[in-house]
Amino acid sequence: MPKSDIITSPNDTREYRFLTLSNGMKTILVSDMEASQAAASVAVNVGHFDDPVTRPGMAHFLEHMLFLGTEKYPDAGSFLEFINHHGGNNNAWTGTEHTNFFFAINAEVFNEAVDRFSQFFIAPLFNQELVDRERHAIESEFRLKQKDDIRRVYQVLKETVNPQHPFSKFSVGNLETLAGEPAQLREELLQFYQQNYSANLMSLCLVAPCSLDELEILAHKHFALVKNQQLTKPYPETPLFTAHQLSKLITIVPLKEQKRLTLSFSIPSIHEQYHQKPLTFISHLLGNEAEGSLLSWLKNRGYAVNLSAGGGIQGYNFKEYNISVQLTEKGLQHYQEVISACFAFIKLIATHGLEAWRYDERANLLKLAFRYQEQSKPMDLASHLSMNLHHFSPQDAIWGDYVMNGFNKTLAEQMLSLMTPDNMRLQLVATELPADKQADWYHTPYAINEISAAQLAVWRSPKIPDGLSLPAPNPFIVEDSNARQEADVSACPIIVAEAAGYRIWHKKDDEFNVPKGHIYLSLDSDEASKTARHAALTRLYVELLLDHLAEYTYPAEVAGLSYNIYPHQGGITLHLAGYTGQQEKLLDVLIENAKGCMFTEQRFHNIKLQLLRSWYNHQQAKPISQLFTSLTVTLQQRSFEPHKMAELLEECTLEDLCEHVAAFFDKIYLEGLVYGDWLTSEAKTLSKKMRHILSLVSKPTDESARELVDIRNKGTLLRELNIAHQDSAIIVYYQSEHACPEQMAIFSLLNHTMSSSFFHELRTEKQLGYMLGTGYLPLNRHPGIIFYVQSPVAGPLKLLEIIDQFIADFNYAVMQITNTQWEATKQGLINQVMEHDANMKTRSQRYWVSIGNKDYEFNQRETVVAKIKQLTRADLIKFMMKKMRTKTADRLVIFSTGEQHKQTDALTAGVSIDDLRAFKQSSDNFNF
Repeated sequence: MPKSDIITSPNDTREYRFLTLSNGMKTILVSDMEASQAAASVAVNVGHFDDPVTRPGMAHFLEHMLFLGTEKYPDAGSFLEFINHHGGNNNAWTGTEHTNFFFAINAEVFNEAVDRFSQFFIAPLFNQELVDRERHAIESEFRLKQKDDIRRVYQVLKETVNPQHPFSKFSVGNLETLAGEPAQLREELLQFYQQNYSANLMSLCLVAPCSLDELEILAHKHFALVKNQQLTKPYPETPLFTAHQLSKLITIVPLKEQKRLTLSFSIPSIHEQYHQKPLTFISHLLGNEAEGSLLSWLKNRGYAVNLSAGGGIQGYNFKEYNISVQLTEKGLQHYQEVISACFAFIKLIATHGLEAWRYDERANLLKLAFRYQEQSKPMDLASHLSMNLHHFSPQDAIWGDYVMNGFNKTLAEQMLSLMTPDNMRLQLVATELPADKQADWYHTPYAINEISAAQLAVWRSPKIPDGLSLPAPNPFIVEDSNARQEADVSACPIIVAEAAGYRIWHKKDDEFNVPKGHIYLSLDSDEASKTARHAALTRLYVELLLDHLAEYTYPAEVAGLSYNIYPHQGGITLHLAGYTGQQEKLLDVLIENAKGCMFTEQRFHNIKLQLLRSWYNHQQAKPISQLFTSLTVTLQQRSFEPHKMAELLEECTLEDLCEHVAAFFDKIYLEGLVYGDWLTSEAKTLSKKMRHILSLVSKPTDESARELVDIRNKGTLLRELNIAHQDSAIIVYYQSEHACPEQMAIFSLLNHTMSSSFFHELRTEKQLGYMLGTGYLPLNRHPGIIFYVQSPVAGPLKLLEIIDQFIADFNYAVMQITNTQWEATKQGLINQVMEHDANMKTRSQRYWVSIGNKDYEFNQRETVVAKIKQLTRADLIKFMMKKMRTKTADRLVIFSTGEQHKQTDALTAGVSIDDLRAFKQSSDNFNF
């Protein structure tokens, strides 16, 4: 099928071809001559629904095993090593009905990479020696998520659906479900593979900077050898819910403090409705946040802080349509009234909302989004399109996500007719709810409750309360617009306005040709985070501001004008993105509302509680996540522990907040970037306007400091966290002495060279855990490298010994590689660093990071790459010997001891940080 038959965006410069290989494998080829990497993905119509009843988790286990050696490439770590050394990355996931494998790599080695990849589906080894090892990896992955509330709630859903439906199966697998002799399990793996993996159930996508003809040769050469066993899917037509399982209230007790109500409606499969998307239209109305909306009404009564419509599981014969409400304490007490309001709004849609102009509003937005679709990275595109071939016709592989082909009132009425109390299940999640059952595997307490006939009767005939209304026509929606041209466009951002306490950069886009722009405005204030209390109040201000703005800005967001406001060490940043024709109007709304403190006591109370809940819940996060937070808190002078900020925020009043906001805006340093379809004259006009507004509320000041703790000459610093979890976790951090291109080059190359070996040795060989790796971590411009592990099998002392041994042994590994391999490794990193910006968003982020890093020539990438090219293996070995191997190495080790490792030898070899505040106050700093 030529490109002309595949519907593509007018803004898409890539070429496409669809074909079916001789073995029945659907294939879509993408020629992208501007891509700096190539990518491939295979999506298989096999998932945990296909697991044998006696082997839950088999599809997931198989996904893992396919990476661990094939007949042609038997070395278990060779695929990962090949991908990593050539600047790529890879991943896979197993879902209910599909498994997706994908990778990206330097284009010049794409042929060999595709050959290695295709062998997964032609001749995998299923090495018996690796079976036991990899099921322990599955166990680690399972245990990693045992305290994840999303998984815990999901398991309750599985246990309360029709047990005859495949959705009820336990999907992840663990040592219990994958128990038995390795030889027997290998035979079952092989049998499962042979009975389920077939070319006619697979779809392939190849993306590369080469011609379609070359890609077609590649596809035939490597993938036509995959066997076609003419398989069909045997999924039963049993319903997801029986009549007995509907009209029930399921109460669930989470680990983290939260209050959430979900109304779920049982709907048949919607796969065939993708051209009309009636549920997308209904969600467009139900999920509205403007004045008069369902969420606005609930907020005004103090019942809710957030609402989403349209989520839920779906599959071959089912769709669960959800309205999910994040409740306040008051909302939990009045949850039945919240449900009444939901049914009132559904009634409002059914009686007055089914109008073609409302549908056309949503359809036009998707049409515009498709016309000015921005390109994604090759790997993301490959993974997405390989999946889309399972859901859409080939010609709609790209268009299918966007098409809304005309209002079908009958279809919309059918969907709404299923949104009734009798076809509903309620899910209420809160820590204070009663429970008399416990879910398998994740031990989630829950209860199944009958809903009284009287209550169902009330919901069947809801009264539409005052204040609830359908949205008015959206003033921000534009029918169409075009990117403008401008002569003499600068090669990189230039300063268009500068004065005391103020600087604005601008660059007119001359590559992506879309009528979109990005505006970044950073407001620095010394009051932002000089203490933990200040930081807590700044964060609360941001959360309240976002909540306050929602009603005003929702129509703009729907129309493709997004924004975000977020705090940082020096202040807050506002980021606007979207169509330039209306951006300035939205900016005016944001600025007008940001200057003051116009929050009600009720909203203040609800948002404060929500923020406190989030911070206290951090203590329930995965150990490694808590360690990552503590790493930045330990090293950055203006970062603070979530629980510390929560404690200080508890007593703060609305008056305290307003005083803080006034002090924050008293002296401001503003730095901004205007990029995209903005002409120079427009950027200058906008800059003058911004400067004038700022002068009305603030006095100019200098940029806020970003101090980083200097750990030179401190030896090994130890900081232990007390985390209630069965796993132990550790992060080992080495800090550069200087923030210069040479150090950036050596730290990033060191990480790139050792990451795949570290992963393979510690996860695959030593089976230490599922969550581990290395990372290049620059903090406040300062390069650094980290090694991290969360482990169910070893305590912190053992983990540190293994990490130290790995670093010591890695010198020899570097000595062993050939010069050709060394140069290929360096080129892989260079290609990653110099990866072409796929879209305007990526380009804007790179420019903004450069400004933040004071890279005012916008050439730091090129400077670092020049240094990487000069580095030799001897340089790397010398660096490790001097800075990382000796017992006097300067480093920070943050760790927690798992509940099952409390009896192991303690990690004590180093200087312990017992008083973090005193440590930070007494430390020297790198100032930035």
